[in-house]
Amino acid sequence: MMLLTEPQLIFKFDHHTNSNDWKIIDDVVMGGRSSGRFSIDTNGNGVFSGDVSLENNGGFSSVQYQFNKIKTTKDSKVIIRLKGDGKEYQFRIKSNRNTYYSYITNFKTSGDWENITINLKDLYPSFRGQTMRMPNFTGDSIEEIVFLVGNKKNESFKLILDRIDLN
Repeated sequence: MMLLTEPQLIFKFDHHTNSNDWKIIDDVVMGGRSSGRFSIDTNGNGVFSGDVSLENNGGFSSVQYQFNKIKTTKDSKVIIRLKGDGKEYQFRIKSNRNTYYSYITNFKTSGDWENITINLKDLYPSFRGQTMRMPNFTGDSIEEIVFLVGNKKNESFKLILDRIDLN
Protein backbone atom coordinates (compact mmCIF):
# COMPACT_ATOMS: atom_id res chain seq x y z
CA MET A 1 0.00 0.00 0.00
CA MET A 2 1.39 3.39 -1.02
CA LEU A 3 0.78 6.34 1.27
CA LEU A 4 0.18 9.67 -0.39
CA THR A 5 1.55 12.54 1.60
CA GLU A 6 0.67 16.18 1.29
CA PRO A 7 3.54 18.34 0.10
CA GLN A 8 5.18 20.37 2.87
CA LEU A 9 5.48 24.04 2.06
CA ILE A 10 9.02 25.40 2.14
CA PHE A 11 8.05 28.84 0.82
CA LYS A 12 5.04 30.47 -0.86
CA PHE A 13 5.52 33.93 -2.30
CA ASP A 14 2.79 36.56 -2.01
CA HIS A 15 2.37 40.32 -1.58
CA HIS A 16 3.27 40.02 2.12
CA THR A 17 6.57 38.22 1.51
CA ASN A 18 9.54 39.97 3.08
CA SER A 19 12.20 39.95 0.37
CA ASN A 20 14.84 40.42 3.09
CA ASP A 21 14.32 36.75 4.04
CA TRP A 22 16.22 35.96 0.82
CA LYS A 23 19.91 36.91 0.76
CA ILE A 24 21.91 37.69 -2.39
CA ILE A 25 25.44 36.28 -2.56
CA ASP A 26 27.38 37.31 -5.67
CA ASP A 27 30.92 36.70 -6.88
CA VAL A 28 31.86 40.10 -5.41
CA VAL A 29 32.79 38.12 -2.27
CA MET A 30 35.78 36.96 -4.38
CA GLY A 31 36.38 40.18 -6.34
CA GLY A 32 33.88 39.59 -9.17
CA ARG A 33 31.45 42.12 -10.65
CA SER A 34 28.13 40.24 -10.92
CA SER A 35 25.06 41.83 -9.37
CA GLY A 36 21.91 39.97 -8.37
CA ARG A 37 18.71 41.39 -6.91
CA PHE A 38 15.74 39.84 -5.17
CA SER A 39 12.33 41.49 -5.05
CA ILE A 40 8.60 40.80 -4.95
CA ASP A 41 6.75 41.72 -8.15
CA THR A 42 3.24 43.16 -8.53
CA ASN A 43 1.82 39.61 -8.72
CA GLY A 44 3.43 38.66 -5.40
CA ASN A 45 6.09 36.41 -6.96
CA GLY A 46 9.72 36.34 -5.91
CA VAL A 47 12.04 37.66 -8.62
CA PHE A 48 15.74 36.78 -8.68
CA SER A 49 17.32 38.88 -11.43
CA GLY A 50 20.47 40.70 -12.37
CA ASP A 51 23.64 40.47 -14.40
CA VAL A 52 26.47 37.95 -14.34
CA SER A 53 29.91 39.28 -15.23
CA LEU A 54 33.06 37.28 -15.89
CA GLU A 55 35.18 40.33 -15.05
CA ASN A 56 37.83 39.83 -12.31
CA ASN A 57 37.35 36.03 -12.43
CA GLY A 58 33.69 36.40 -11.47
CA GLY A 59 30.77 34.56 -12.96
CA PHE A 60 27.92 33.84 -10.54
CA SER A 61 25.02 35.28 -8.62
CA SER A 62 22.90 33.42 -6.08
CA VAL A 63 20.00 33.90 -3.72
CA GLN A 64 19.81 31.97 -0.43
CA TYR A 65 16.96 31.17 1.94
CA GLN A 66 17.55 29.64 5.37
CA PHE A 67 14.78 28.16 7.52
CA ASN A 68 14.12 25.88 10.47
CA LYS A 69 14.99 22.24 9.75
CA ILE A 70 12.47 20.37 7.60
CA LYS A 71 12.60 16.57 7.80
CA THR A 72 13.31 14.66 4.59
CA THR A 73 13.30 11.00 3.57
CA LYS A 74 15.37 9.06 1.04
CA ASP A 75 12.58 9.64 -1.50
CA SER A 76 11.97 13.35 -0.85
CA LYS A 77 11.59 15.69 -3.79
CA VAL A 78 11.54 19.46 -4.02
CA ILE A 79 8.92 20.86 -6.39
CA ILE A 80 9.47 24.44 -7.53
CA ARG A 81 6.79 26.42 -9.38
CA LEU A 82 8.71 28.98 -11.42
CA LYS A 83 9.04 30.88 -14.65
CA GLY A 84 12.56 31.15 -15.97
CA ASP A 85 14.15 32.90 -18.92
CA GLY A 86 15.29 29.79 -20.82
CA LYS A 87 18.65 29.71 -19.03
CA GLU A 88 20.15 27.00 -16.84
CA TYR A 89 20.21 27.47 -13.07
CA GLN A 90 21.65 25.54 -10.19
CA PHE A 91 19.61 24.44 -7.17
CA ARG A 92 21.51 23.85 -3.92
CA ILE A 93 20.57 22.54 -0.51
CA LYS A 94 22.24 22.10 2.86
CA SER A 95 21.07 19.86 5.64
CA ASN A 96 23.02 22.10 8.01
CA ARG A 97 23.51 25.77 7.10
CA ASN A 98 26.97 25.72 8.73
CA THR A 99 28.32 22.99 6.44
CA TYR A 100 30.89 24.44 4.04
CA TYR A 101 29.70 22.41 1.03
CA SER A 102 26.30 22.16 -0.68
CA TYR A 103 24.43 19.46 -2.54
CA ILE A 104 23.63 20.64 -6.04
CA THR A 105 21.94 19.94 -9.35
CA ASN A 106 21.28 21.97 -12.49
CA PHE A 107 17.95 22.58 -14.18
CA LYS A 108 17.01 24.32 -17.42
CA THR A 109 14.06 26.69 -17.62
CA SER A 110 11.67 26.84 -20.55
CA GLY A 111 10.57 30.48 -20.44
CA ASP A 112 7.05 29.42 -19.36
CA TRP A 113 5.51 28.70 -15.97
CA GLU A 114 6.48 25.15 -15.01
CA ASN A 115 7.01 22.81 -12.08
CA ILE A 116 10.60 21.68 -11.65
CA THR A 117 10.90 18.43 -9.65
CA ILE A 118 14.23 17.67 -8.00
CA ASN A 119 14.93 14.33 -6.30
CA LEU A 120 17.10 15.11 -3.29
CA LYS A 121 18.96 11.79 -3.63
CA ASP A 122 20.24 12.98 -7.04
CA LEU A 123 22.00 16.06 -5.61
CA TYR A 124 25.78 15.71 -5.44
CA PRO A 125 28.19 17.42 -3.01
CA SER A 126 30.18 20.36 -4.27
CA PHE A 127 32.36 23.14 -2.87
CA ARG A 128 33.44 26.18 -4.92
CA GLY A 129 32.58 24.44 -8.17
CA GLN A 130 34.43 21.23 -7.38
CA THR A 131 32.58 17.92 -6.96
CA MET A 132 33.55 16.30 -3.67
CA ARG A 133 34.35 12.61 -3.23
CA MET A 134 31.31 11.89 -1.11
CA PRO A 135 27.95 10.21 -1.72
CA ASN A 136 24.93 12.07 -3.06
CA PHE A 137 22.52 13.61 -0.55
CA THR A 138 21.37 11.14 2.12
CA GLY A 139 20.46 13.61 4.86
CA ASP A 140 17.29 13.47 6.91
CA SER A 141 16.58 17.21 6.84
CA ILE A 142 17.28 20.47 5.03
CA GLU A 143 17.59 24.02 6.31
CA GLU A 144 18.90 26.01 3.36
CA ILE A 145 18.08 26.33 -0.33
CA VAL A 146 19.91 28.38 -2.94
CA PHE A 147 19.30 29.30 -6.57
CA LEU A 148 22.48 30.13 -8.49
CA VAL A 149 23.20 31.27 -12.01
CA GLY A 150 26.71 30.88 -13.41
CA ASN A 151 26.80 29.76 -17.02
CA LYS A 152 30.39 30.88 -17.74
CA LYS A 153 29.27 33.92 -19.76
CA ASN A 154 28.27 37.53 -19.34
CA GLU A 155 24.47 37.57 -19.25
CA SER A 156 21.37 39.04 -17.69
CA PHE A 157 19.00 36.67 -15.93
CA LYS A 158 15.51 36.55 -14.42
CA LEU A 159 13.95 33.72 -12.44
CA ILE A 160 10.39 34.21 -11.13
CA LEU A 161 9.38 32.02 -8.18
CA ASP A 162 5.84 31.18 -7.04
CA ARG A 163 6.26 28.38 -4.48
CA ILE A 164 8.65 25.71 -3.24
CA ASP A 165 7.35 22.46 -1.73
CA LEU A 166 8.90 19.32 -0.29
CA ASN A 167 7.17 16.07 -1.18
